[in-house]
Amino acid sequence: MRRGRAGALDSRAAAPIGSGQAGIAALSQDTIVHRVVRPAVRAIAPTGVRPNHLTTLRLITGLAAAAAFAEGSRTWLVLGGAIFLLSFLLDRADGELARQTGQSSRAGHVYDLISDCTSSVAAFIGLGIGLVPALGWAAPLLGVLAGAGIGALFWQLNVLRLAKVRGHTLFGGRITVDPDDAMVFVPLLIWLGAALPMLVAAAAITPLAALWIGWSGRQARGS
Repeated sequence: MRRGRAGALDSRAAAPIGSGQAGIAALSQDTIVHRVVRPAVRAIAPTGVRPNHLTTLRLITGLAAAAAFAEGSRTWLVLGGAIFLLSFLLDRADGELARQTGQSSRAGHVYDLISDCTSSVAAFIGLGIGLVPALGWAAPLLGVLAGAGIGALFWQLNVLRLAKVRGHTLFGGRITVDPDDAMVFVPLLIWLGAALPMLVAAAAITPLAALWIGWSGRQARGS
């Protein structure tokens, strides 16, 4: 996920795009999700598979999940949730592979950000399309609203750097999670039949969060 591909730095530690300066680490490289993907990444590291390969696969599976969500039937929603989960794990795996193999590039960092943002935005738009039978044409509007909120947050946090986002430790430091690990709840809620309330919540929360970060960030810069 959002890697700078330097052995010790996650891309989330990279400077704002276009700044040309190195930053400091903000989020963890050892979350519970990193630990899940690490053995598989260690197995493929000697094979010549590159981080960009995993990033491309993450983008393809992310768009495939969005297409499955857009179909709308229960079967396709469940399948889309599984594909989304795979895409989510690949999003961690590309950065883990970069660290294990010592590969680093600014272009790779930007590609990773674009892939991550595109996959997340597309998933909610696809979900909105798929939920038309349940909510009518308000559903795609909610999907677009949620997607726009997610896109705005990506821009604010990764390009404008209006706020610092950090990982959190739980259970006395035994488990570390990043804020974006919450995306794992997308497939879980879909499998539990809660796709509609999740979409409504995302359409309300993400734009409000973006507005708040935009306002507070400008206030901080102006002080």
